[in-house]
Amino acid sequence: MNNQTTLSRAERQRLQLQAEIIEAAFLEFSERGYHQTAISDIAKRLGIGHGTFYRHFENKRDILDNVISDTMLKITALLADENAPNAVSTLDDYIAQCERISLKFQEFAIENPNTLRLILLEATSIDKEMNAQISNLLQVGGLFTANYLQNGIDRGYLKSDLDTQMTGHAVVGMIIAGALQFLLANQDSKFLKQYSKAAIELMMSGVASKSA
Repeated sequence: MNNQTTLSRAERQRLQLQAEIIEAAFLEFSERGYHQTAISDIAKRLGIGHGTFYRHFENKRDILDNVISDTMLKITALLADENAPNAVSTLDDYIAQCERISLKFQEFAIENPNTLRLILLEATSIDKEMNAQISNLLQVGGLFTANYLQNGIDRGYLKSDLDTQMTGHAVVGMIIAGALQFLLANQDSKFLKQYSKAAIELMMSGVASKSA
């Protein structure tokens, strides 16, 4: 039985309205900028009162915190099972794994461009605390990516002298650069596919063991 069938009608309606508030906030943030958007702008776009907004979120910052938490949960789910760091044992399997993860990320970007725009373009300009939070997320992403590389070293298909942490951060940097270009290229899915293919080829040329 899935979650949708176990939730009450009232709870489904609550979650639906919460999602609509987040979407309205995305649109207002993208049009006006985070700092220039007032709660009244978000409420007006949806045709709801201030009281309804505050039953779901404390303020604008609460929306952003919810979006970041939800995004991290979705990304974590993409990196489970066959896409987990220790799930493969050969170079060919690792390349296939990278291609699967890349495709998942492409799908996420295409389905959630406003989320990317908010996190990558808006969040870092809000305040020092949010800037530190985004920086920490990138740091964690680099360290998590290092686990994939360490597994490759342990299995013998990646270079034994690879600096896993710095390479992990470099891989995350390529992903972020691709996401930014995707946003600037008017959300061109063809560009995203080509960029992802080039990034994987570039990464493999630098990390694969010659004997693998």
